[in-house]
Amino acid sequence: MSDEIRPFRIDIPQADLDDLHDRLARTRWGASLPGDGWERGVPVAFMRELAEYWRTGFDWRAQEARFNGFPQFVTEIDGYDVHFLHVRSDDPEALPVLLAHGWPNSFVEFARLVRPLTERGFHVVVPTIPGVGFSAAPRETGWDAARLARMWNELMRRLGYERYGVEGGDFGAYVAPAMAEDAPENVTGVYVISGLGFPTEKDVPDMLPDEKAQYDLMQRWMGSEVLDHHHVNRVAARTFGYGWADSPVAALAWMTHKFQDFATGSFDAVDRDLFLANVSLYWFTRSFATASWPYHGERGDMVWPQGQKAVPSGTYSGPPGIRRLAERTNEIVHWGKGNPGSHHFVAMEEPDAVAADMRLFFDKVR
Repeated sequence: MSDEIRPFRIDIPQADLDDLHDRLARTRWGASLPGDGWERGVPVAFMRELAEYWRTGFDWRAQEARFNGFPQFVTEIDGYDVHFLHVRSDDPEALPVLLAHGWPNSFVEFARLVRPLTERGFHVVVPTIPGVGFSAAPRETGWDAARLARMWNELMRRLGYERYGVEGGDFGAYVAPAMAEDAPENVTGVYVISGLGFPTEKDVPDMLPDEKAQYDLMQRWMGSEVLDHHHVNRVAARTFGYGWADSPVAALAWMTHKFQDFATGSFDAVDRDLFLANVSLYWFTRSFATASWPYHGERGDMVWPQGQKAVPSGTYSGPPGIRRLAERTNEIVHWGKGNPGSHHFVAMEEPDAVAADMRLFFDKVR
């Protein structure tokens, strides 16, 4: 293994863009089902309009130039090429922070968050998990959050950072605590967008009324009317992957459905071009199936992030998590309530608010 860090620049061949546009133009649309809501999937009119915008209105080259405005690099860790952003602040006292993205996302999740963080005194590192975008795909099974945590700690060591913070949401809410457990002498604090103290059925008998209301909200969000991506990714990613790799509309519909599920308010809470930039990145790099590995090891019911007690933790959004439950397995020093945002990927929606709240937390633990 070499410690070499190589500069990287995104440059999607024009032939790939032409192929995408051609496939979109030749979409073979299926017959419509009764009803025009989301109860049977993405509505036809919505899907047709979004696909047409992807073909004729969305400007990948503008997004590519935007991303190339960030310093990007590739380095080999644990036998895999890893792509990452490394954006340094002008503040001489800046605290390094690693942002761990979730599924089905990429470094694009933090494209609007990087500048607000550097302006608030953070050096920002955003690695892309193996199997997504320009990071190499896993060649064997057995991957988990702990392995990824060790890789990200090695990345920070390689960049020369001895003390740093970590942030995670979605799958990153598993990875960020695992980084602290792996290197508590290096990680100053763990900041989780949401995902600590989530109640389970065994907690119901001891719940207060407001806690029971939060539990009921979670049950609706995880209920039978939500597409279970855990099950799909665990048992059928290869099967569905053929369609995701061959049909851009199939891939777009999958991503659209999940971003709608992840929206507690509206799909449109996330900027459409930013959403399509992430979909395009997955499309051009054929990442839809290879990104599924975080779900391969699941058996039975999903287990919510437990966190850790090696270093202090904080959250952007506590609810629907319950603080007293989170404190069983975490040292909570910052519990966000009332922060703006209505989407699971709130960094894409409210980057300034996330940056400000992260500053509040890391000021307490640095």
